Amino acid sequence: MKKNPMNYTLLCDFYELTMANGYFQTGMADQICYFDVFFRIVPDGGGFAIAAGLEQVIDYVEHLRFDDEDIDYLRGKGCFAEDFLTYLKGFRFTGDIWAVPEGTPIFPGEPILTVRAPAIEAQFIETFLLLTLNHQSLIATKSNRIVRAADGRPVSEFGSRRAQGSDGAILGARASYIAGCTGTACTLADQMYGSPAGGTMAHSWVQMFPDEYTAFKTYCELYPHAATLLVDTYNVLKSGVPNAIRAFKEVLLPRGITGCAIRLDSGDLTYLSRKARKMLDAAGLTECKIVASNSLDEYIIRDLLLQGAKIDSFGVGERLITSKSEPVFGGVYKLAAVEDKDGSVIPKIKISENAAKITNPHFKKVYRIFENESGKAIADLITVYDEVVDESQPLELFDPEATWKRKIVTDFTAVELLVPIFRRGKKVYHSPSITEMRSYCAAQIDLQWDEVKRFENPHNYYVDLSQKLWDIKQDLLKRAGR
Repeated sequence: MKKNPMNYTLLCDFYELTMANGYFQTGMADQICYFDVFFRIVPDGGGFAIAAGLEQVIDYVEHLRFDDEDIDYLRGKGCFAEDFLTYLKGFRFTGDIWAVPEGTPIFPGEPILTVRAPAIEAQFIETFLLLTLNHQSLIATKSNRIVRAADGRPVSEFGSRRAQGSDGAILGARASYIAGCTGTACTLADQMYGSPAGGTMAHSWVQMFPDEYTAFKTYCELYPHAATLLVDTYNVLKSGVPNAIRAFKEVLLPRGITGCAIRLDSGDLTYLSRKARKMLDAAGLTECKIVASNSLDEYIIRDLLLQGAKIDSFGVGERLITSKSEPVFGGVYKLAAVEDKDGSVIPKIKISENAAKITNPHFKKVYRIFENESGKAIADLITVYDEVVDESQPLELFDPEATWKRKIVTDFTAVELLVPIFRRGKKVYHSPSITEMRSYCAAQIDLQWDEVKRFENPHNYYVDLSQKLWDIKQDLLKRAGR
């Protein structure tokens, strides 16, 4: 795959550098820290989100270097010590990273990536980790909602021209494919990441020819095995569909080609698709598909299908690639622990007047608990790093915000979600292909209850704390006078 040559080293908040300089000058550069990436609210009020963006995080960490131009720029700012700039010349990430695989359903409050590294290294990578995981997880989450609304019908991503910049288009297309879209209109996303590119025609193609029929006939001759004709340039039912039928019957059918399609891009899609379907069937083109586009999202698609629209696939653009309904994924990067001189883990907590912003301390693991009878996920459990869930013993789960809500589970399987990505600065994770990520994502979503997958008022999927972790958190709060 083609790789992006852009140097992202200084794609960081400036305070990452001033703090790093401060750590270096005060002898804290080598202090081992633990940071967690997590989010607090599922976009669009959904039941879960989809993790994406890990491959770009890996590439960033592997190639993180300060070149001479970077050093000269920082020297020119006049606020960095020269010995710190010398240190940056040899900067390499030497820590450990754990993360959930791309395509994993994720829930608020649980770590989706954990960093263990010297303070400067751990702090410096914050911005890129967040912008990458936040963006792609947002688009993957929105895409999956749209895919589920389509109820098995293919969905293609069409949003490049209205994305927020080139990276938004390319990486958004990548995330959408992982989450279930069948492909993209973005050619570069295919070249770089393998999200299959495809397309049809614009209205300008039809307008360039002396008449609509000639435009359709020419296209069928050029692309007989990929003939999708845009039928709404002039009049869908009076000219578009009839001319498409004529072109199909005169060019494709004599060659034994029955696979073709029309695309509707405006108007009442339910009404037009039903009328078009009758016209195509009456002409013997029963295998001809109907594609619909035009500012679609999961709610419009759901309503179209409920209304009996005869649509076989969807092209979704601006509302997918920008996650228009909720365009921010609120992932954060918070310190959870440090190590003392003996290597013991010392938990740290951030306290807020807003209870939802109080962090979960310590170096942690995340288990997904599956009910063996159904195979479905019933809860996630966050534990201290040295805890092991014994599947042979009953497991008591409780709501950390309402501890009286408790449940004893038996006959279950506990699966660790966070897997090693880097150890001592070396990548130990084999990144799957994008097709494998897509298949994995679909399989993992199938393990969620339908109630969790509702668009409105989904079932609250519990993310619980182990008793040990809850006790540690309460002790830290008590010490702080809370």
